[in-house]
Amino acid sequence: MTAIILYQPEIPPNTGNIIRLCANTGCELHLIEPLGFDLSDKQLRRAGLDYHEYAKVTRHGDWQSCLAAMAGRRIFALSTRGGQRYDTVRYRQDDAFVFGRETAGLPEEILGQFAPEQRLRLPMLPDQRSLNLSNAAAVMAFEVWRQLDFAGGR
Repeated sequence: MTAIILYQPEIPPNTGNIIRLCANTGCELHLIEPLGFDLSDKQLRRAGLDYHEYAKVTRHGDWQSCLAAMAGRRIFALSTRGGQRYDTVRYRQDDAFVFGRETAGLPEEILGQFAPEQRLRLPMLPDQRSLNLSNAAAVMAFEVWRQLDFAGGR
């Protein structure tokens, strides 16, 4: 199962939207603490509507514990500083994708742990800062699922 990993997410509605995305695409969601909100936050619950029970959400106390949980899986980092365009990679069902904080992206010490070919970027127009976190996660989730011929979907 594809995994979406959020590194210290800050904005509840983004995480709520991603919970809903995961429920509808079969992706796992991994949250790396500290979170910028409580998981019972009203905005998060509203964005996720009633999809929380259909999504597999795992919390990790830190980056290292998340890495341990991902042992044996390929992990890709999404960043505006990535050099590899997201659509040039052939994905596997158990690949994982880590996204940084809404306000700062992935810290350099984490991004630096990824080989250049595992630092992905989504194309944007010049001079734009970044895409919304939940939109970027949706692009990746659907690209992987598309490459897997939407296995299990209807």
